[in-house]
Amino acid sequence: MKLLINHCNYLRELMKLLKALPLAALLVLAACARLHLPVSSGSAQNAAPADKPVATVNGTDISHDVFDYYVRNTAGKNPADLTADQRSQLLDNLVRGEVVAQEVLRQGLDRSGDTQSLLALSRLQILEQAGFEHFQQTKTPTDAELQAEYRSQIDAMPKTQYHARHILVANQADALQLIDQLKKGAKFEDLAKKESIDPGSKNNGGDLGWFSPTTMVKPFADAVQSLKNGEITQQPVQTQYGWHVIQLIDTRETPVPPFDQVKERVSQLWQQKQFRAYEDDLLKNAKIQKSL
Repeated sequence: MKLLINHCNYLRELMKLLKALPLAALLVLAACARLHLPVSSGSAQNAAPADKPVATVNGTDISHDVFDYYVRNTAGKNPADLTADQRSQLLDNLVRGEVVAQEVLRQGLDRSGDTQSLLALSRLQILEQAGFEHFQQTKTPTDAELQAEYRSQIDAMPKTQYHARHILVANQADALQLIDQLKKGAKFEDLAKKESIDPGSKNNGGDLGWFSPTTMVKPFADAVQSLKNGEITQQPVQTQYGWHVIQLIDTRETPVPPFDQVKERVSQLWQQKQFRAYEDDLLKNAKIQKSL
């Protein structure tokens, strides 16, 4: 059972995106380098003697570091674990990307549309990710701190879970008709299979399984919590998804995961809180002017 905690992971999601599009990410890095942004670059002037570039395109080097990073995030292996042909193909991809990036810069397209903003935000987020990863390496929680964080998360969890089913339709009139049919003895599961537009639950008779209120949109969660076991909403419940007819099946106390089972997750949450506090300290000491 995972801890049900709302948290922000946009930095990790950014890196997942970059890894999913490794060549695009390297094109961003290449463009950032030409905008004099502090990223790894393979320029001939900065390359260490021991780091002979893997390729040079119109005088601009592609370093071993960039190539190794690209290979690891494209093939999921170290370059040494690939065949010569595979390494050559990946290098050709990088060279192709570098040629395109140089032409984009030559035409000034890096300053057109949203490209400049995208480059600036990519630089910002990449550096923030680097700062977070460094912070993680230097800040290790003690067992006492982890236990305290664990108790804090447990205290914040909803105490009750709900087992419910629903029928989702597009308009209020259809929902009212369904409620009328249910009052006349129609089976909830049969109506859900026939009428619901929720592809995730209709084939199961509208069954949503066990959930905590925090995992549902507020109007739905409020309606579920107002029902007794077996009851059906007497009025349709509107959310951004449509109109719901809901039946509460059962409730239970939220299972509490053992500390050892969620220790790693608790450690991540602790580090995120600490990094947030670190950011707050930086903000306090920064000279900030806003003009919105």
